[in-house]
Amino acid sequence: MAIRSWLFVPGDSEAKLSKVAACGADAVIVDLEDAVLPDSKPHARRLAAEWLSAHGRQVLAGGGFARWVRINPLDTAYWRDDLAAAMAGRPDGIMLPKVSGPEQLQTLAAEIYEHESRNGMANGAVRILPLVSETPQAALTIGRYADFAIPRLAGLTWGAEDLSAALGAQRKRDARGMWTDTFRWVRAQVLLAAHVRGVMAVDTLFSDFRDLAALESVAADSYADGFAGMLAIHPAQVPVINAAFTPGAQAIARARAIVEAFAANPGAGTLSLDGEMIDSPHLAQARTLLEGLR
Repeated sequence: MAIRSWLFVPGDSEAKLSKVAACGADAVIVDLEDAVLPDSKPHARRLAAEWLSAHGRQVLAGGGFARWVRINPLDTAYWRDDLAAAMAGRPDGIMLPKVSGPEQLQTLAAEIYEHESRNGMANGAVRILPLVSETPQAALTIGRYADFAIPRLAGLTWGAEDLSAALGAQRKRDARGMWTDTFRWVRAQVLLAAHVRGVMAVDTLFSDFRDLAALESVAADSYADGFAGMLAIHPAQVPVINAAFTPGAQAIARARAIVEAFAANPGAGTLSLDGEMIDSPHLAQARTLLEGLR
């Protein structure tokens, strides 16, 4: 099953860590970066390792959730200690923020491999999800992920807040609530590069966690555009995101009808279904939708 909702939880908050497993998120990201002040990072690492160990490896198909940790960027003094603490808890994945380019993922992947060996984990068990847009330099490298072989790569995601600060931008969305040109371009690059690599395209968070009606619209647009899921910063956002990224009964029935039509006509390149012409792109899209339900 595709991961629809990725919920951040501060790594230094025992109260929030104790509740997050019941929030319904497909993936929980224990945050050791922005949510944790420098003096609190050692405490957060201990809590993160304990939380990971307490919950164990979850299976999405069985109603569980994936366990991820956001470490600090590779240009800081914190990330190796973050990674050591996280890997002791045998996480499903590591989120890397402020990635300057795909080469940094090779550095992280090599370190993860060493920790997997020390912790009795299978090689490749831990995946990587990079935040690829948080500086102007990083944003200009997004297209390179399409050609860079990174076996641990689970997906690509992006963030607007840090990039906005780096640019000195006074806005990220226009009066209609649409992304302005720079952020629209970044988002499109993430979507395209992820699909070229065959990994998850994860849309950025919606910062106003109180406006669930607006989130519903934004998440629906994200799903319609081809993203697999979306970041969340508050538990209230999770059910809205999950609903937006779950195909409805009508869409599922349509996909099954397309697959069945081509199965019944194996030599056909184009068919008519309910008065509409369908061809190989329709079949590929239908199969993708149905595979995401497994």
